[in-house]
Amino acid sequence: MFVHAVYFYLRDGLSPEERARFDAGVRSLRDIETVRQGWVGVPAPTDRPVIERGYHTALVLLFADQAAHDAYQTHPVHDRFRAECAGLWRDVRIYDSVDAT
Repeated sequence: MFVHAVYFYLRDGLSPEERARFDAGVRSLRDIETVRQGWVGVPAPTDRPVIERGYHTALVLLFADQAAHDAYQTHPVHDRFRAECAGLWRDVRIYDSVDAT
């Protein structure tokens, strides 16, 4: 299993149209055929000092293996998302992980 977790910190002052474009774009990534499972969410209302809640949108995708993830990275839907939406975030943090065994 390969887990790809992406946390988007959006620019301040996005218009409703820009936000809708981002939301549609990030959700479209779940439909890429190499994605086993995909989830899009926002920060939970938990409140402890160790919890990072400054991001706007989380994307967590599960792949069978790194080859499936690598195919996702070069997929036209992923390329379109980056081309159309990269200007909408001020920062992005990506955490990739695999089984520890």
